Amino acid sequence: MNDLHAWLSQQHHGLRTFQTFQHKLETLGRDDPAQRGLCRLLSGIVGSYVEAFDEAPLPVEIAEGAYRRLLTLVESLDLQGDAARRLADINRVATCELWQ
Repeated sequence: MNDLHAWLSQQHHGLRTFQTFQHKLETLGRDDPAQRGLCRLLSGIVGSYVEAFDEAPLPVEIAEGAYRRLLTLVESLDLQGDAARRLADINRVATCELWQ
């Protein structure tokens, strides 16, 4: 996730960033099966956001807020943590809403 966080921190808050992030998650989940579940959860959250605003006006304050929440969420994940930490991360991701 460090690589994803580094990449994400250099991006704009537009929908294209979120779409590209989803593709990066798919690749990570495919290349690292131990992270597949977490990647799918993150991808689902990002996908819901993209679907909600695809081809619709996206207010800047919503875009910036969603981007900051995603950046903070990705930064907080510990892929090397013990089982309890990983479960806590998964539960936090599962309850995350980027824009509401």
